Amino acid sequence: MAPQTTKGNQLKMTLDNITARFNDVLWKHDLSSLPRWHSFGILLLRILQAVIRDLKEGLLTLRAMSLVYTTLLSLVPLLAVSFSVLKGFGVHNQIEPVLLSMLAPLGEKGIEITGIIIGFVDNIKVGVLGFLGLGLLIYTVISLIQKIERAFNFTWRITTYRSIAQRFSDYLSVIMVGPVLIFTAIGVTATVTHSEFMTSLASIEPLGFAIKAIGKLVPYLLVIVAFTFIYVLIPNTRVRIKSAFVGGVIAGVLWETTGWLFASFVANSTNYTAVYSSFAILMVFMIWLYLSWLILLTGASIAYYHQYPERISNRLHNLRMSCRLREKTALMTMYLIAKSFHENKPAWNHGRLAKKIDIAPEALTLVVDALLQADLITVSGKESDHYIPSHSLENIRIKTILDTVRAAEESVFLKSEGIKSDKAVEQLIQNIDNSLAQTLADMSLRDLVTQKE
Repeated sequence: MAPQTTKGNQLKMTLDNITARFNDVLWKHDLSSLPRWHSFGILLLRILQAVIRDLKEGLLTLRAMSLVYTTLLSLVPLLAVSFSVLKGFGVHNQIEPVLLSMLAPLGEKGIEITGIIIGFVDNIKVGVLGFLGLGLLIYTVISLIQKIERAFNFTWRITTYRSIAQRFSDYLSVIMVGPVLIFTAIGVTATVTHSEFMTSLASIEPLGFAIKAIGKLVPYLLVIVAFTFIYVLIPNTRVRIKSAFVGGVIAGVLWETTGWLFASFVANSTNYTAVYSSFAILMVFMIWLYLSWLILLTGASIAYYHQYPERISNRLHNLRMSCRLREKTALMTMYLIAKSFHENKPAWNHGRLAKKIDIAPEALTLVVDALLQADLITVSGKESDHYIPSHSLENIRIKTILDTVRAAEESVFLKSEGIKSDKAVEQLIQNIDNSLAQTLADMSLRDLVTQKE
């Protein structure tokens, strides 16, 4: 056992050394000082490391699993609504080919599942559902899109959601207009690909080889474009097209490649059919749904880290905050907000504050939420994403700011006063509070802002 233990320890030390060297190479360089392609390659490796970290911590897998359940409940109502919209444009017959294309990795099971889903959709008669039935149908579809948005917001570390009115208008636009645009694009692509002009060009070499190569790339391009638009439109924040495109390219290639591998797996999975019998088709369908959602969320995570590369490091990823860190963050946050307000400069938003203080936005949220609940700051701007003081600076005491952040996350069931203690301990705590109050006296936020540096 001793030699085996020694070899195990040596292997662990070797792996630790390799990991340490890799991290040293990955993080020791300032990307701004490197050539463009060199810095882009290192950035992609850093993003890959961050995404793997998120996958290990379950940030993406749990959301993917929940979306599988939601999709199973809402898929038929979604297709029924889309079918009704597309029927008005005369392109409703395109739903089945698109489903077959999406479920192609399932092989013969994909054809069977498509037939079952189309059968369910045909059995739903939207015209005879009545007002209540139609309302429930639309609610089911909207709830699916809402859960998808929450999953993407979670990936983008966004805690604020769209208003009810905005959700209703945006979601209905997706439901009504989205299918028309998707199937129009597919129809135009098919028409151009099979036109006489393209057929004549294909007979001319080397154009024929190039057209065949492009034809094989078209599925990748369509998926990449679709994923890119999803990453731009769904998260409740401004997503740069460049970052969404990077996430879309990687997720699109990964989705198509995974589909090819999954098709090979299904073709050789006769044992699953023997074990699960009629449930095998459901098992395979759920696995493919899970992989699809996981790839889609992974692409969203890649887009997030590409847009905010400063949030990749483990230091910013750590959300555990000591009392001292909370107090310093609260004072710095109030100081910056008050100084901009006092000097009539543009108000700070969450992202700029986090970057200025050099702290993870999620950690800053813990402090900002406490300040908002205590009515020390309020939100402003068209999208309610900028912070200003709630009162005049003279009326905001430094002691109040510290008391607010020290009591953050306390509740009726868990607070300082609810803990039993001895008189000696209570007297000591009272002396500490008195000393703090005496030191700060009546110092206001205005005094902090206007004091000479």
